[in-house]
Amino acid sequence: MDLRANWNECKLAVLDTETTGLNPDKDRIIEVGIAIYQNGTVVEEYQTLIDPECSIPDEVVRITGIQPAELEGAPKFAEVVDDVYARLIDHVVVAYNLAFDRRFIERELERCGRAWPDVPTIDPLVFVRELHRDQGSKRLEAVASRLGIPHPDAHRALNDAIVAAQVLFALASQLPPGLHELITLQQQWAIKQEQEMSGWRSRQSSDFQVSVSGGIDLIDAEGMMSLGPAFVYGGESDPLRALFSLLS
Repeated sequence: MDLRANWNECKLAVLDTETTGLNPDKDRIIEVGIAIYQNGTVVEEYQTLIDPECSIPDEVVRITGIQPAELEGAPKFAEVVDDVYARLIDHVVVAYNLAFDRRFIERELERCGRAWPDVPTIDPLVFVRELHRDQGSKRLEAVASRLGIPHPDAHRALNDAIVAAQVLFALASQLPPGLHELITLQQQWAIKQEQEMSGWRSRQSSDFQVSVSGGIDLIDAEGMMSLGPAFVYGGESDPLRALFSLLS
């Protein structure tokens, strides 16, 4: 991968997953969507439902619209691992709230004796948190709406991947064109954001929990935010406002 290239000219594998929950050690992927872009244009779309080999919570069915019956006869991840891996290797991998999707894909790859490929990664959420700092929710749907990007069938993997790509392209004029420069800026902003979040967490009681969305804890057993990829402060611009909106 030539880091001197313009990122928009590279092959981008824009990834999204739908899962049975938030914990990659016990929850599983039920859908993978990958849109391959080059020069801002989709050159390939890949989508597959996946048999998670476990039950699907009602809340996940409600959010995604994926019914358990649709997963009957769907391939297990091990049966599509080659297809997924081939679309990640030798690409720049993009995902909105990358850490979430990466952890789930990494865990599934580990179960198949594979490892996450050594490729550059881009997370549009990092840039949204800075460039839209005072513009409200950082959820993908809200950001897309602000940018005038249609978002049909939210919480379906391929559609979310396509919208994530369009968000990144919409921010391109405010970002460096070079891949190396973009990744460097992303690292700097991600560190800054983690420091801000760590400072907020340190001011909270370690045993304080708020149940949201049918039992998902705002603060988990390790004191970390457990909001999942679609939350990102809910409809608020920062975690403190999000917390009090849940309490009100």
